[in-house]
Amino acid sequence: MTGGAPDPWRAAPPPRPDGATSNAPPSGSVTILPPRGPDTPATTDISTILNRLRSYDPKADIGIVERAYALAAEAHREQKRDNGDPYITHPVAVAEILAGYRLDVGSIATALMHDVIEDTGITRAELEKKFGAEIAGLVDGVTKLTRLELQSDRTKQAENFRKLVLAMSKDIRVLLVKLADRLHNMRTLHFVTQAPRRQRIARETMEIYAPLAERIGMDALKTELQTLSFAQLEPEAYETIQARLNFLRGQGADVIEEVRAELAKVCGDCGIHVQGVSGREKSPYSIWEKMQRRNVQFEQLSDIMAFRIIVPTREACYAALGAVHAAYPVIAGRFKDYISTPKPNGYQSLHTGVTLREPRNQKIEVQIRTDEMHDIAENGLAAHWIYKQHDAAAAEAQRFRWVQDLLEILENSSTDEFLENTKLELYQDQVFCFTPKGQLIQLPRGATPVDFAYAVHSQVGDTCVGAKVNGRLMPLRHELQNGDQVEIMTSRGGTPSPQWERFVVTGKARARIRRYVLQQQRQQYRDAGKSALAKAFRQEGVDGSEKVLEQALKGQGLKAATLDDLYTAVGNGNIGAREVVTAAYPELRQAPRAPRMMPSLPPRQPRPGGGSTKLPISGLVAGMAIHYAGCCHPLPGDRIVGIVTTGKGVTIHTRECPTLESFAATPERFIDVEWEPGAFTADPKQLKGEGHVGRISVIASNETAALAEITNAVAKQDGAIASLRVVNRQQDFFEAVVDVEVRDLGHLGRVIAALRAASVVHQVDRARG
Repeated sequence: MTGGAPDPWRAAPPPRPDGATSNAPPSGSVTILPPRGPDTPATTDISTILNRLRSYDPKADIGIVERAYALAAEAHREQKRDNGDPYITHPVAVAEILAGYRLDVGSIATALMHDVIEDTGITRAELEKKFGAEIAGLVDGVTKLTRLELQSDRTKQAENFRKLVLAMSKDIRVLLVKLADRLHNMRTLHFVTQAPRRQRIARETMEIYAPLAERIGMDALKTELQTLSFAQLEPEAYETIQARLNFLRGQGADVIEEVRAELAKVCGDCGIHVQGVSGREKSPYSIWEKMQRRNVQFEQLSDIMAFRIIVPTREACYAALGAVHAAYPVIAGRFKDYISTPKPNGYQSLHTGVTLREPRNQKIEVQIRTDEMHDIAENGLAAHWIYKQHDAAAAEAQRFRWVQDLLEILENSSTDEFLENTKLELYQDQVFCFTPKGQLIQLPRGATPVDFAYAVHSQVGDTCVGAKVNGRLMPLRHELQNGDQVEIMTSRGGTPSPQWERFVVTGKARARIRRYVLQQQRQQYRDAGKSALAKAFRQEGVDGSEKVLEQALKGQGLKAATLDDLYTAVGNGNIGAREVVTAAYPELRQAPRAPRMMPSLPPRQPRPGGGSTKLPISGLVAGMAIHYAGCCHPLPGDRIVGIVTTGKGVTIHTRECPTLESFAATPERFIDVEWEPGAFTADPKQLKGEGHVGRISVIASNETAALAEITNAVAKQDGAIASLRVVNRQQDFFEAVVDVEVRDLGHLGRVIAALRAASVVHQVDRARG
């Protein structure tokens, strides 16, 4: 890549200076663009923008754009970009990108002024006075309040993205300006000299801005962002794929033209009017991503080459599909109808895969769509400003369901979880399911009835107790498929289960479940703290009323803002109850008492049978107390890590335990430990209540003898059931959590295998909580 320029073969750049209302290629042409050279010289002239604005909106108030440019040019007068150009060249370039998408005056004025609040002394109030509340609000929404840093400060990044979500929920044009801003920054990223900064910006673009562009259907912009990011993040892979593509271009230029003409003739022979047929290659990033996902080599990919047929009407799309299928062998499983069932971003097209006739025998992808579908496929939400009135387009943008989902994630997530849950919402492929009344619900692939329930409504998700899929009762962890009809059963007293978080895939569902669990946990801590304080004050014989506690909170160094916070802090151990008593009654502070002398005890006798008191785990100090985490139930054979807990010793977790994320900010608490060879007991008779507990989740038929068969299967493998709890019982099945005493990981594996062989058991998995 020269100077960070994007791969031009995937799609034409967005600007359309000729004023045409279509991106479709003319009949008889092939869209193969020449490689783009280095960046064009930066300019501070806005005449091109004004001329383009007049060409598609003769009634536009050009004066607003001119005044916005004058203000921005003056505000940025002393500033330079990394390459030495005047800073005003950046806002002008952003505005030119948006003019290429035919956006309104407000969007272009915002693009020109999008950095003045952050980088200059101009305030929102001044902008509102000069340009009105609408444009001032747009500029404020796009303003980069802090520099995003993916790795060094995720809190700043999350807060900034929160503001972007809030702003674009009010006016989606904020997102359009932000994407154009990011696109120009990526086009000029090669001027940034610090490699870590280039990597950070590229990773952020790949993880946040490219998915956002895809969500609003701006395929050309998304592809360019991905290609530019890919070139920075994986330069060797990028160069390798580019070299392969260059070789194919030299070998296959004639093939593309021949196939294009052949497809046009196939349709023409069936009486179908074709407006254009074009050939193209996949982008380097999409090729690399597919190679990684399928674990295949470049040569094994079958759809590097694709062709697009543009026809005048929706009906003609299906007629052309029939003609293509009649002329070529169809590749099974490759047909997708996005016309009758559009993607969530409004994308519509027919996709199919066919094999060319001999002697080529090459597999290709064919996309069939109308002229308007093509424009929306390439330019997404921006195309709505072409085909509809601006107000109607903005109103339609407000109804984007995924924006509302992001708002719910924002409301229900903590700062640390917000980015994680947002990425879940942005990145997934979709499946389409239906309510009993026929309403279409789009979900990520791998979604469950719980995800479906939360997609219908948050309250439906919270009170979900069961689900019917295609009329049959199914477990809530069942993976939904395209076309499933899902009926959610609710209960007035139903509440989210913490176990749901293990299998839900939507960010909205995960955020809502975590919020409920945290609320319940806080309530438990609050109650425990309140009880502990009452006991502490009672033992000292002093008043512990809320009035006294409120006085203690004032200036006594207690790290709590309210009484609720105080109760919670005492309940979770962050503040001691005695500390609160002495804060309320300083006179009760006294020197620590001398320890009472304990009578001497006889030396500890060894256990019968010569048992050893040696710790089963190496890497710990002798005499240190150890506990096994109840969240992951580590077993000999698991990779483990120790977490130091004040006053409790060391808690042992598996290295895959999700709970470890909560200790990431305190790495000094981690201890590198491993099982001693003696922790593996060969003789089952030596367990005698000293085995390790493994937790498993079982889904079984709701039959009379089911529990007996489960316990017998465990007993036959020399396992001992420590506890068994049914967590969900339906008419046809039940789910149970079983704690089994086993020797090690291999022993648990044999117990699970025996359970899977039982006739009443449908599913068995190791549980982690």
